[in-house]
Amino acid sequence: MSELKRTLLYDAHVAAGATMVDFGGWEMPIQYPEGIVAEHLYTRSVCGLFDVSHMGRLLIEGPDRVAFLQHVLSSNVLNLDVNQAQYCIIPAEDGSAVDDAYLYRFEEDRFLLVVNASNTDKDLAWFAPIVKNYDCTIRNITGETISIAVQGPKSEEILKTLAGVDEVTKPARNNLSTLMMEGHKVLVSRTGYTAEPIGYELFIENKDALWAWNRLIELGGKPAGLGARDTLRMEGMLPLYGDEMGVDEDGKPMPIFALALAKFAVSFDEAKGDFVGREALLRQSKAQACFKAKDYNPDAMATLPKRVRPIALLDRGVMRHGMGVYRNGEQIGWVTSGTMIPYFMTEGEGADVKLLPETGKRAIGICYISSDVPVNGEVEVDVRGKRLKAAIPSKHITNNVPPYVVPVIYKQK
Repeated sequence: MSELKRTLLYDAHVAAGATMVDFGGWEMPIQYPEGIVAEHLYTRSVCGLFDVSHMGRLLIEGPDRVAFLQHVLSSNVLNLDVNQAQYCIIPAEDGSAVDDAYLYRFEEDRFLLVVNASNTDKDLAWFAPIVKNYDCTIRNITGETISIAVQGPKSEEILKTLAGVDEVTKPARNNLSTLMMEGHKVLVSRTGYTAEPIGYELFIENKDALWAWNRLIELGGKPAGLGARDTLRMEGMLPLYGDEMGVDEDGKPMPIFALALAKFAVSFDEAKGDFVGREALLRQSKAQACFKAKDYNPDAMATLPKRVRPIALLDRGVMRHGMGVYRNGEQIGWVTSGTMIPYFMTEGEGADVKLLPETGKRAIGICYISSDVPVNGEVEVDVRGKRLKAAIPSKHITNNVPPYVVPVIYKQK
């Protein structure tokens, strides 16, 4: 058995009492002594700190860097100006996902591609025969920096204090900046994996790792582990490779457009030209448009027989990955992610919304089910041999009016 990798913050996690687990070949904190629920709620109300240094970081340089990325990624790289980032997918020829990723352009002449920790070696192997046809290079720089996600309503305030600036990045998501924070160079991205409307990811030189972690804590951030990262992303319907993309429980490739957010990650712009999986993805895109129009025609169903959807349990119980989902006694898919997730009760609307001290928990998750199940359609989940009632809501949260995430509690019709 190979030895697990450790980030430079490993000792800090252990000293803080974190429970460490194997995640993608890295020894990472799953939770700290206060527990996943407390970490989830603190992120939603104040600021959670996540060590994401295990994520693969690939530097793409050379004259053909844009042409190469246009061919192997689903997004239109030409839309990416300096100090911008974009979500993208590494597609296979059949329109399934090799991985999902984030592409950053902090400088004119190079791109940073961040991929899933467990897929880094696989992604490099996938790129290897293709990049030979282009005048550019891919360098794995995962160990050369650390990365910290600073997520939650107070994250902007904390980073402004560290940098002594009025603006961390431009306000919209996917904007980047390079800042000096107390004499330390920090690359800042307005991105994250928690569905928070305000959140950042920092890329920091190894020598500054402990300074950054400790200062973020001193200014009000609290460490959070992989457990809270999972419940937070689940609320926001953010996919996890291996659960909501990759292959399904039957071992079949999952189409990229089974995900609603594929429309933001895939470009068919004429300037992009041909790319891996384009034809399959174009068919999938047309099928997804049919479902949006509530047109469940045979061609669309054949192209996208199942889609990734939110699911809320109506009966008492807890859903877990792999549990069967049924309609009228017939299995139509599986739960891909599920658990009990905490939330703050709120009052007010829009920018005037306030978090109340009262909290609750709800059994929600994500499922991969037949594409013709409508919004608010009712299904059943096989929970340890018991069929429990569940519904397919449109979403679990709203997060389009900062600073707070607002839970959308499903009410049975």
